Amino acid sequence: MLDPSRIAEIADELVAADRDRTIVPLLTVRNPGMTVDDAYAVQRVWAERRVEAGHRIVGRKIGLTSKVMQVATGITEPDYGVIFDDMVIESGASVEFDRFSNVRIEVELAFVLAKPLEGPNTTVDEVLDATAHVLPALEILNSHIEMPGRTIVDTISDNAAMGAMVIGSRPVKVDEVDLRWVSALLSRNDTIEESGVAAAVLGHPALGVAWLANKLAQHGQGLGAGEIILAGSFTRPMWVERGDIVHADYRELGSITCRFE
Repeated sequence: MLDPSRIAEIADELVAADRDRTIVPLLTVRNPGMTVDDAYAVQRVWAERRVEAGHRIVGRKIGLTSKVMQVATGITEPDYGVIFDDMVIESGASVEFDRFSNVRIEVELAFVLAKPLEGPNTTVDEVLDATAHVLPALEILNSHIEMPGRTIVDTISDNAAMGAMVIGSRPVKVDEVDLRWVSALLSRNDTIEESGVAAAVLGHPALGVAWLANKLAQHGQGLGAGEIILAGSFTRPMWVERGDIVHADYRELGSITCRFE
């Protein structure tokens, strides 16, 4: 386990990287023996710094829940990060490209909770019962750590690469649609780049939320009513450049559009 002072130093380095839109060298190379527990400790201190700066936590994100994402990253276990109020963007918005060090897009479902969820034995049925509704969402990935050679420890420390999310406007109750079969076509500048179905997330996207509740229980935490939970991507990440128009068609759940300026 890293010394608490070193954990704080790493968190402050990542705060500065986010502020300055820079990339830092691999944490695991500079801190041999750094563990997953160390990484979540860094993430917690980083989140505390943001709260101290006046931002509010509104939810959590789950990453690396699908085989396609695990293959794309070379990382074989899920992770999670924190969603802050300034990370939530409405569909149709222009997104400031320079806000991020780099931009990749993933297709996800967002669960909005009506009831709290606490592990360690949360089930899919309990997730569905606790969910007010689901919304289509795009996650904007933003990495502050160099990507070649990056491990899950690097990614977790960097708030699981959470940059922002673009959220749809058509809420759907969980009993109105088979969530496993929610599908999406992801386009950039009118060209379809990726497509996927939500069952790619652990067989059912609600399983991602159950995994998160159970994982948080190991750290003495839970999920609160009103929180937004990004359940994990069911497409590969798509790179985006300045000027790109991104469109995701979720069929019965509507569509999401944004432009990177």
